[in-house]
Amino acid sequence: MTGGEVLDLAREAVWTMILVAGPIMAVGLLVGVVIALFQALTQIQEMTLVFVPKILAIFLTLLITLPFMSQLLQAFMARVAEMILTTS
Repeated sequence: MTGGEVLDLAREAVWTMILVAGPIMAVGLLVGVVIALFQALTQIQEMTLVFVPKILAIFLTLLITLPFMSQLLQAFMARVAEMILTTS
């Protein structure tokens, strides 16, 4: 493998990681902002109020996006395995 191929593989790995983790992180961020806004408006400063809805939202997002995530990871692993086979 040349240096360029290694960099391409690393770039593709980072992009795959962003696509896999992005929806979950975005939902966590959105729920956190909504709950922080709710806490600021109602002056309820309960620390556990943030965690339970965020965990539930992330879990539901994980269930919904799991087929998409597994398809992306499977396609990436197939490309990596193909590269390993062609360079051997």
